[in-house]
Amino acid sequence: MTPARRACLFALLLSAGLAAGHPAAAQTGPAVAAASDLKFALDDVAAAFRAQTGQAVRISYGSSGNFTRQIQQDAPFELFLSADEAFVFQLAQQGHTIDRGALYATGRIVLFAPTKSPLRVDPQLADLRAALSDGRITRFAIANPEHAPYGRAAREALQSAGLWDSLQGRLVLGENVSQAAQFAVSGSTQGGIFAYSLAMAPAFASAGRHVLVPEDLHQPLRQRMVLTRKAGPVARDFYQYLQQPPARAIFKRFGFVLPGEPLN
Repeated sequence: MTPARRACLFALLLSAGLAAGHPAAAQTGPAVAAASDLKFALDDVAAAFRAQTGQAVRISYGSSGNFTRQIQQDAPFELFLSADEAFVFQLAQQGHTIDRGALYATGRIVLFAPTKSPLRVDPQLADLRAALSDGRITRFAIANPEHAPYGRAAREALQSAGLWDSLQGRLVLGENVSQAAQFAVSGSTQGGIFAYSLAMAPAFASAGRHVLVPEDLHQPLRQRMVLTRKAGPVARDFYQYLQQPPARAIFKRFGFVLPGEPLN
């Protein structure tokens, strides 16, 4: 990857809200907290919503665990799209939401290797195992499993494959799954595991190769959204729009499995 290309990718990722996780100042409308795996899909959905209704939303991207803590601390978010429905259920039990929300998608993870990486990608992670043994892997990116659902899924998959212990000391942890993808795509690591929805974005897809990790290696990434007690009319309209065919089609285009559809 050339320095210019790396700089372009870095600028793109910064625009995804990795540095601060706050909405852009130029945006208007209700504040929406969204898991960072949604960056490209949800931006398209929000644009379609605005074109159809004339209404805009302000979207912040970050880890679901961090957003949960912020909502518990009275952050002004009106709608929360989590990468793990357990966070939504927790907020609902604590009285921060109007109900238990709705499942909007199930996510998948991929094993990714940048263009010049010596790692070969395969669904069973066989070459990752070999690369750990022969020294081809010194740095490997995942999201922090302590608060990022996609990081937890990556850890589960690596544990299922018997590779978690071997990777200790070589892991590069992203604050959220988009930052983990940045580490993998930039070539600063030999590979990583991150969201399929990010790997589907052209800037990522052209920077390396990826393969879906079998869903039986980790717990399902059931992604749920919910309106908070602060929700106003526009947030409620957007929540309903997210469940309609135009939005569902965009989620599907970015590799999400829709409610009622099989994972395979």
